[in-house]
Amino acid sequence: MHTTIRKHYNLRMLWTVLTGDIVNSSDLPRRTLDAMIESLADLVRTTSGWPDTTGRDTLAGFARRGGDGWQIAARDLKNPLRLALCAQSRIRALLDEGATRIAIATDAGTAPDSFPDDLNAAHGPAFTKSGQLLETLDGRRLMAHADGHALDALLCLADHVSQGWTQAQARALSHKLSPERPPNRVIGQRLKISRQAVDQALAGAGYAAISDALATLEDAP
Repeated sequence: MHTTIRKHYNLRMLWTVLTGDIVNSSDLPRRTLDAMIESLADLVRTTSGWPDTTGRDTLAGFARRGGDGWQIAARDLKNPLRLALCAQSRIRALLDEGATRIAIATDAGTAPDSFPDDLNAAHGPAFTKSGQLLETLDGRRLMAHADGHALDALLCLADHVSQGWTQAQARALSHKLSPERPPNRVIGQRLKISRQAVDQALAGAGYAAISDALATLEDAP
C-alpha cells in the first residue's frame, strides 16, 4: 500500500493574503464580471515578477471564489498596498465606478506543492484572518488590513483616494502603479492616448502622493 505525501511550504513562511469580492456584482453583466476577475488573475501573473522582501521574484497565486469573489496569496510580499491599489485600478479601468472589497492579512500559512495553481488548498492564519476581515467591510470602506495600526490607517486613506478615481485615471494608474513605473509616453502608447492625457490622468488621481507613500513603505528597513 502506497501512501501519498503532499509537500507543503514551511508553515512559518510569511504570506500576504488579499481576499476580495466585486462590489455590486449582481448588477453586472456576466461578461464584465468575468473580465474583472481575469484582470486580477493577470495582475497576479505580473506580480510574480515583482521583487519580494528577499530580493527574489515574488511567488504569488490567484483563485476565483464563487461568482464574484477572489483571493491572492503572495510569499514575502514587499508592499501589500501597491498590490491592493493595482487591483482597484484594474477593476475601475474596466467600469466607471467599478470597485472591489479587499481584506489583507500577513501571517503564517501553508500551501501544497501544487501552489500557485491550487490556491484553494492553502490555509493558515493569514488566509483565515483575511477571509474574516472581508466579512466586516461595509459599503463605506472597501480596503483594510487585519493588523490594524499604521498600515491599516494608510489603507484607509488610500481607499478614500481610490474610490474617487475616474475610469480614465484608473486606466493610467493600472500601468503606472507597477514597480517598473513605465514612462508616461509608453503608457500613452499602450492606451492609444497622448502623453499629455496620461499626465493629466495621473495628476488628477493623486499619483505623485501615492508614489511617495509607496516608496516610503518599500524603502523602510
